[in-house]
Amino acid sequence: MKSDKNKPDDDEIALFRKAVREVRPLRQDRHTPIRRRPAPIPKQTLREQELVREAMLSDEFDPADIETGEELIYARPGVQHALLRKLRRGQFSVAHELDLHGMTVDLARREVLNFILQCQSGRMRCVRIIHGKGHGSRNKQPVLKLKLNRWLQQIDAVLAFCSARPVDGGTGAVYVLLKKTSG
Repeated sequence: MKSDKNKPDDDEIALFRKAVREVRPLRQDRHTPIRRRPAPIPKQTLREQELVREAMLSDEFDPADIETGEELIYARPGVQHALLRKLRRGQFSVAHELDLHGMTVDLARREVLNFILQCQSGRMRCVRIIHGKGHGSRNKQPVLKLKLNRWLQQIDAVLAFCSARPVDGGTGAVYVLLKKTSG
């Protein structure tokens, strides 16, 4: 009989050893499979590229929908894409325009702010600001264009703006869409 419930007695140990006496350990014959991950396929990118190609071949394609990198485009959050598309296509009537050619940065800043506020108080919806392409600047790079991009984003009355169509000055001018005034 066992004296301790968990500990086998000598007879049980001898019996076990006799039973396994001729047993030899097996060689390890198991092989842990290496799971190779498939090469990553950018499925979403491929889908988007296909959609772009299809859109460019469709009848609905409009060159105004392509950004070239020189264009300015901005819309406040909540402005509908259709409204911005209409602005980019020049489908708003331009009520007034401001030409910044030959102005210093400080003068241009004051003129832009006064012009926007005056146009909004006059209940004008769409205006054009001509900033130029920078061909007359020292480095032949636009100075006022980059400044105007920042200024217009900071003026609360501006809903959206974008570079004009080529017939209206192209990347040397912007259409500006103003908030409607109440009253």
